[in-house]
Amino acid sequence: MATLVLDATTKTIQAVMSGAAATNNPEFTAAYADSTSSSLTEGANDGALNGTSAVTLVQAPGSSTQRVIKWITIQNKDTAAVTVTITYNNSAGGGTTRQIAKVTLAANDTWTLDGTFTTSGGLKTGGVTGPGSSTDNAITRFDGTSGSLIQNSSASVDDNGAATFVGTVNVSGTSSGPADLRLYEDTDNGTNYVAVTAPSTLAANRTINLPDAGATVTLGYLTVPNVGEKTASYELAKADVGKFVQVGTSGSITIPNSVFAEGDVVSIYNGTTGNITITCTITTAYIAGVDTDKASVTLATRGVATILFISGTVCVITGNVS
Repeated sequence: MATLVLDATTKTIQAVMSGAAATNNPEFTAAYADSTSSSLTEGANDGALNGTSAVTLVQAPGSSTQRVIKWITIQNKDTAAVTVTITYNNSAGGGTTRQIAKVTLAANDTWTLDGTFTTSGGLKTGGVTGPGSSTDNAITRFDGTSGSLIQNSSASVDDNGAATFVGTVNVSGTSSGPADLRLYEDTDNGTNYVAVTAPSTLAANRTINLPDAGATVTLGYLTVPNVGEKTASYELAKADVGKFVQVGTSGSITIPNSVFAEGDVVSIYNGTTGNITITCTITTAYIAGVDTDKASVTLATRGVATILFISGTVCVITGNVS
């Protein structure tokens, strides 16, 4: 245990805060023994600090007496962190002040001559002070600008690396380019990613609203991708949604039943010099504007047909069909 000695009537131990407390000033205790040539007398002192006004923790000893300080404690009783400076003061010869310690105490932390302890009794080490408790997996944040005080947060990263944030997540651009958000593929497959990138210049804030269309929503395209040219009989697949199928020589199309969902859209392009057949094995297929179930339709040469699925068993076909 560290020991301090006051060996003159001009020497004291004082403490002062860097600012006013939010609610309650820190409280202190001190214990000492006065030693003379013929006796040893123990004593104690306690009280509270007083903001930026210095408070004497241990008074000067009497004449011909050495005051041996056994311990000093300062507990932060405030609801916020406080910074306290403890000094050795000698008023002789114009006055001399020596700093013993300067500590930032989280709520309920206690400083002693042996170090700073948390509310649960654990000794703090290093130059960073945290709260008395925290949320498991929470990301720590600096509290203030001292660089030595941290606090809890509502953002977290679990043991598998999954991050959770509350509210708004801001990703700032740099002087050399806009911000982007990168979503990587399964690590078993490689390191490719999809980047969501902001334009270099925006005239105003923009909002992208995603539809509430069930548990899974797949975003569409600004252009219509080509599934590829089909030169044989081809049955439309769920992966064709939002794309167009090009039919080449000897090609034909079949619309299956119970494969697609409400709102799915697939387009067909007849790239041949003659008509092609679109077979409708789906339960009900209409040509737009005609209330007749079609078992098949004919797509004219160089024509385009768009199939809108009303459900998995009903579709409507528009375009150059008959």
